[in-house]
Amino acid sequence: MTKNDRTTNTAGLRTGAILAGLGLAASFFYVRAKTRQAERDNPPEGKFVEVDGVRLHYLERGSGPTLVLLHGNGVYSRDFQISGLLEQAAEHYRVIAFDRPGFGYSERPRSTVWTPDRQAALLHKALARLGVESAIVLGHSWGSMVALAMGLQQPDVVRGLVLVSGYYYPSVRLDVATLTQPAVPLVGDVLRYTVSPLISRALWPGMTKRVFAPKPVDRRFDAFPIWMALRPGQLRAAAAETAMMIPSAALLAKRHAELKVPAVILAGTQDRIVDAGHNSQRLSERLALGQLELMPGVGHMPHYAHPDKVMAAVEQIATQAGEPVHVRTAEAEALAMASESGV
Repeated sequence: MTKNDRTTNTAGLRTGAILAGLGLAASFFYVRAKTRQAERDNPPEGKFVEVDGVRLHYLERGSGPTLVLLHGNGVYSRDFQISGLLEQAAEHYRVIAFDRPGFGYSERPRSTVWTPDRQAALLHKALARLGVESAIVLGHSWGSMVALAMGLQQPDVVRGLVLVSGYYYPSVRLDVATLTQPAVPLVGDVLRYTVSPLISRALWPGMTKRVFAPKPVDRRFDAFPIWMALRPGQLRAAAAETAMMIPSAALLAKRHAELKVPAVILAGTQDRIVDAGHNSQRLSERLALGQLELMPGVGHMPHYAHPDKVMAAVEQIATQAGEPVHVRTAEAEALAMASESGV
């Protein structure tokens, strides 16, 4: 290689580096603008509660026995709102739909590894702060692992569980290798503020189609604010949960048989995100108080496809668990105590 060739290569590398830097800078400013616009267009609609220095956002509707809703990975409480499940449940329950740590408007301190158990412990404290003495807990997808952890930790508070499209047993997953980069320190920080949101936006239609398959994407989901999910902070939370999915399921699987509260396990037979046979069916066989409800021809989003069946599962748990002690009338409490004492 001649001196002129080396000079040409050096100049080419320098030009490439400058162009790459300009591209990253342009991406950074574009992502920042889209993030700010998303938050302006979708301000927090609920309330905030601070627990252990972590500020959590939640939606609250209705009155009656408490029903807690825990969303899956990549979305936030708005998912339950636009599906209609939140308002439908609020006709008979006091519904509290949390933004889990790092999603929506809830904080996710980097000093903590937010496993299902850590999230469950935080949410129990939040519920106590909100005056909730007992609740039915419904978890969708990743949120079902948090719901399970809540039931294992506090069986005297959790009256029962509704587990929808959950991941309960380790399996080989391509997304663990392809979607975890934004959670990697330093490199991930650069990516999630620049190119990762743009790549995720390009992939969004295909991912959404797969989530709802084999049914078409529900028209209600068109109202979901995409750029709220693509904000750098939420991308980091989603990537971290993708990375933790397999080990979290493995750790919880060792404790499934310890669950003392009733559970209804819902799953679509055509779920392309989480295999129903490997997960929901196996879990139902492991739980002494578990009942499986499969939905033929439904994918990963039963709360859109059949919200009536999801609510039927909630009602089933409510009936099985009985009326919460703190909302019983004096007469009902006396009858319950007499029944428990064998009178």
